[in-house]
Amino acid sequence: MKVTLSALDTYETSFTPLVVIELAQDVKEETKEWLRNRIVAKKKDGGAQLLFRPLLNKHEKETLGNDNLYLVGASRVRLLLGAEALGLVKESTDGTMRAFTHGTRHSFRGFHDDNDDFLTMAECQFIVKHELENLRARDEQMIPGCPQAKLYPGKSLLRRLLTSGVVLQVFPLHDHEALKKLEDSWYTRFSLRCQPIDRIRGYFGETIALYFGFLEYFTLALIPMAVIGLPYYLFVWEDYDKYVIFASFNLIWSTVILEVWKRGCADMTYRWGTLLMKRQFEEPRPGFHGTLGINPVTGREEPLYPSYKRQLRIYLVSLPFVCLCLYLSLYIMMIYFDLEDWALGVHDESGTEWTSVLLYVPSILYAIVIEVMNRLYRYAAEFLTAWENHRLESAYQNHLILKVLVFNFLNCFASLFYIAFVLKDMKLLGQKHSVKVKRKVQALKVNIDATFYEQVILEKEMGTYLGTFDDYLELFLQFGYVSLFSCVYPLAAAFAVINNFTEVNSDALKMCRVFKRPFSEPSSSIGVWQLAFETMSVISVVTNCALIGMSPQVNAVFPESKTDLVLIVVAVEHAILALKFILAFAIPDKPRHIQMKLARLEFESLEALKQQQMQLTAESLKEELRKGGKEMA
Repeated sequence: MKVTLSALDTYETSFTPLVVIELAQDVKEETKEWLRNRIVAKKKDGGAQLLFRPLLNKHEKETLGNDNLYLVGASRVRLLLGAEALGLVKESTDGTMRAFTHGTRHSFRGFHDDNDDFLTMAECQFIVKHELENLRARDEQMIPGCPQAKLYPGKSLLRRLLTSGVVLQVFPLHDHEALKKLEDSWYTRFSLRCQPIDRIRGYFGETIALYFGFLEYFTLALIPMAVIGLPYYLFVWEDYDKYVIFASFNLIWSTVILEVWKRGCADMTYRWGTLLMKRQFEEPRPGFHGTLGINPVTGREEPLYPSYKRQLRIYLVSLPFVCLCLYLSLYIMMIYFDLEDWALGVHDESGTEWTSVLLYVPSILYAIVIEVMNRLYRYAAEFLTAWENHRLESAYQNHLILKVLVFNFLNCFASLFYIAFVLKDMKLLGQKHSVKVKRKVQALKVNIDATFYEQVILEKEMGTYLGTFDDYLELFLQFGYVSLFSCVYPLAAAFAVINNFTEVNSDALKMCRVFKRPFSEPSSSIGVWQLAFETMSVISVVTNCALIGMSPQVNAVFPESKTDLVLIVVAVEHAILALKFILAFAIPDKPRHIQMKLARLEFESLEALKQQQMQLTAESLKEELRKGGKEMA
């Protein structure tokens, strides 16, 4: 028998606070009371059925009069039912990973009626966030007390409260005791040991744990390239036969490391349960809007929006806009090269101190313009992706990342392609390579012994972590510098390794001490970034083959017929691409033991479905026989 929220009492007079909601100073009591009622109301009445109370002062006696801070939590039963609704996967007592259900809770490893640690604090906060985000308007025309904040059926209440300024922020609380233990095993002591990825996952969730796992793996994978590249740089070899060997190793290396990462990622996410989560059945993201109706797949009430409208918006508006921005970026790059040529000409003619300073002006102007363009484009990309109205958060993030990634790739590498294949200046190309060192972060001092009241006040002033995009982007650009022009600048991998060893500690520090705790987000992979890295590795084959084909040594072999040279370069390029795809096919994405476990789960699911169908058929036959017996009587 399926247990529902309506059948259970999920109210508790005292609770462990998980999430903080900060309201604006001028919010009316009418609005506060309405928000409280919607949060604590039962699910069947359109509420979230969560626990809600104001933050008390440091003596825990009276409410704070000037901060409008409220604490949100949930009863143990509510969290377990929320875990079932979200499809969280846990390890069962037989060692397999299965979707958690409240009815079979005793068959899961680590579950006891008196054990509150079955769900991690990060999972509990994710459940509370999910319930808050899926509070949707029903019959309300506006937010009570805020006539300017209009509502319509299906609109996410939390999103409307944030955009209208009623709610200033919503954030999960740190657990400073658990955080201190994590820090001690992570970054406070210098050592060459691996990061505690499972502990990071338990505290911050799968998305951030996967980033740190990939950062560590990518850094270790760069070491062979750094070791091999050092002698090429130190001895300044001009023999391009040696560079052919280095470039060939680079191209195979870039394929193998990405395939091996997919296997390691599958192993981790299976252990965490996210590899089995059915994300396509999850509830829509808060920004998704449409006509309120019944989802034909899940049977749940949610906003419905035709997919063809979304596709029209993508291909008729978003895609042309991105192409226009890319063209504008290329045009500005050409203006930069023209200005640089003009500055060089002026300096060659006069050679004064002023003209020496003038040489730096084009680069400074170009850097400023690119930074401004990046910010404006990022804002436009976020607006367009939200306007496309994607149902799932993962789809929204993937489309946003693709838009921003293409623009950043062009800004970072277009000038290098121009120098390499238009100007054909290999010395200048080598000088243009750089591996950016990330900005330093300043840690906020957090008093572990602070009272709960002081903890909340301190955390609300901390910065907000905006996600892993910029972190992955830095690694993506590193991968580009290492793989695209490896035969020209073999030292790029060594600089990347040095940078990343410091990156691990600086990123860990900012997660623990600089920013508010981010909400956990289940992930089964690094998402669209895997495709981005794989695409970069394919592009690197073309660039390295072309650069070697343009070398004087190779051109000397074909002094008269350039057509033969082009054909040979294209043939070699196709052969290497074929080898890359063979390697990608030959290396399974999932280890053998994971494949067997997934196949076993699928078999058991089919058997369970057969048993259920047989049981329904037997009950139907019994009912027919019973009716037949009555008619005969």
